[in-house]
Amino acid sequence: MGIIIETKEPEKAWNAFRFAVTAKKQNYEVKVFLMGEAVECEGLTHEKYNVDEQLKNFIAIGGEIMACGTCLKSRQKDGTEACPLSTMIDCLKVVEWADKIVTF
Repeated sequence: MGIIIETKEPEKAWNAFRFAVTAKKQNYEVKVFLMGEAVECEGLTHEKYNVDEQLKNFIAIGGEIMACGTCLKSRQKDGTEACPLSTMIDCLKVVEWADKIVTF
């Protein structure tokens, strides 16, 4: 399953990663691609919605995350180990690979 996240709005991003964690725990193969403002999700916390915690939970159970390199660069950010710099080709490969795509 491919999940494309395009928001850093705390509740939506938190739910996106909760969904990814749930799918992974149910033995689905899951890849997440962060696009647009979602590349800012790593480290994102909120009093009710700790996005970073869910992101780390997803990685801890073997989830794979990629982050749009152009989106990172436009924000003067670098890729990280958790969210490596990726390309539109990588996003396309996720879409081709996945039997289902979910977007948030």
